[in-house]
Order: sequence, then C-alpha cells, then structure tokens
Amino acid sequence: MAVTIKSAREIDLMRESGRLLAIVHDELGKAICPGMSTLDIDKMGEKLIRSFGCVPNFLHYNGYPASICVSVNEEVVHGIPRADRILQEGDIVSLDAGLIYKGYHSDAARTYAVGKVSKEAADLITVTKQSFFEGIKMAKAGYHLYDISNAIAAYVTSYGYGIVKDLVGHGIGTKLHEAPQIPNFAQKRKGLRLQPGMTLAVEPMINMGTGDVVWLDDDWTVVTADGAYSAHYENTILITDGEPEILTLPS
Repeated sequence: MAVTIKSAREIDLMRESGRLLAIVHDELGKAICPGMSTLDIDKMGEKLIRSFGCVPNFLHYNGYPASICVSVNEEVVHGIPRADRILQEGDIVSLDAGLIYKGYHSDAARTYAVGKVSKEAADLITVTKQSFFEGIKMAKAGYHLYDISNAIAAYVTSYGYGIVKDLVGHGIGTKLHEAPQIPNFAQKRKGLRLQPGMTLAVEPMINMGTGDVVWLDDDWTVVTADGAYSAHYENTILITDGEPEILTLPS
C-alpha cells in the first residue's frame, strides 16, 4: 500500500480532527482518579467525541466493543472497559483514543498516574512520553522512517526498559491504519524517505520488564508477558518542510 500525501485541504481537516482529540484526552486526564471504573472513562470519552459531532473510530473497529481503549498496569493496549474494573491509588492507566472528523482520523494515547504512584511507575511514564519526542526529532522531510524508530529505541534502551515489538505505529488519514508501519525498535534498513504531507501515528509502547507480550482470551487485551507495568504515548503528526507538526497536542 502506498503512503498517502495529504493535500492542504486534507491537512486542515486532519488538524481539526487532532485538535478535538487533544481536548478529549485533556478532559479525560483531568477526570482520572481512584474509584473510577474503566467503563466510566469510556462513557465520558465517547460522550465528548460525539459532542463535537465526531465519531469514535475505535468503536466496532474489527469488532472492538468500546470507544476508548483503557489499559491498566500490565495491560499494554486494547484493554476493554468494564464496570467492575475500578482504578486504585498507585495504578497507571493508558488511554488510547481516536475520532473521525469529516472523514479524517486522529489517534493519540497517554498514560496517566492514578493518584500517587511509585517512583518506578512515574519514571516509566516519563521515559515513554519522552521517547516519542526523541523519535520525532527525526520526523523531517528528507530523513528516513526508521530514523524515528532508531531514535526511540536508543533512548528507551538506555533506561533498560523493554520495547514492544508485536505492535507498531502507522500512517493515518481517511483510514485509521494506513501505510507505513512504524516500529519503535531498532532497524537495520533505512525505510522510506519522509515527505511533506505524510501523516503518521507514532506510538512507543514501553514495558518496565521485557518487551514480550501476550494476548488475553478476549482477543483484544495485550499484556506484558512478565506482569510488569507498561506505558503508551502516541500522537498523530504531520511531516512538513521543517519541524514536524503534532496534530493531537493542545496548541
């Protein structure tokens, strides 16, 4: 599948899609507290998305039953919200969310501390977030796709964390998942040359232990193989003639 180059009009639509998703994440982040159920988060997220006249792009995607992926502690991604899964003080919770605005997708993830967490958990969240920013230093026209991958990997491995290899970032636009795939681990090849107008979802998924993961019996929830905590940070970005533009961060 070819990588799509977005027109000026498409980029404007992607910007608005990303701007609205940034608001959703901001509001969800403020609301998270001990005693909430993961279903509470999902309901709040879906209500916000629909209040903008948008559609949650995860809902029913390949059969996924919710609007917000809510993953707690050792859950890496795709946790299914439940009324009986209650957030506790000291948990960490990863929210992966996206929406469709006038046919254009946005996708972003954040990991939040629930109340006061251990230093180890806080450090994992911080390093995972910063690894995204280390990666997109390489997200410039003329650089290569795997420059992003290698920058993320070099930063994360310096802290001794495990990088999930079974799940990767992706292109995004009129489809949630477009070409190319964007690994978060080191690559020997260069990958494609980046061009202005490419829109990418860069999303490091980092584990406190090994990078190995397993799927639960619900066929969605991915957990660390060793039970260690995992964090996730993602934004939709635009390749420009200069620095990359992050579409899913508040301006």
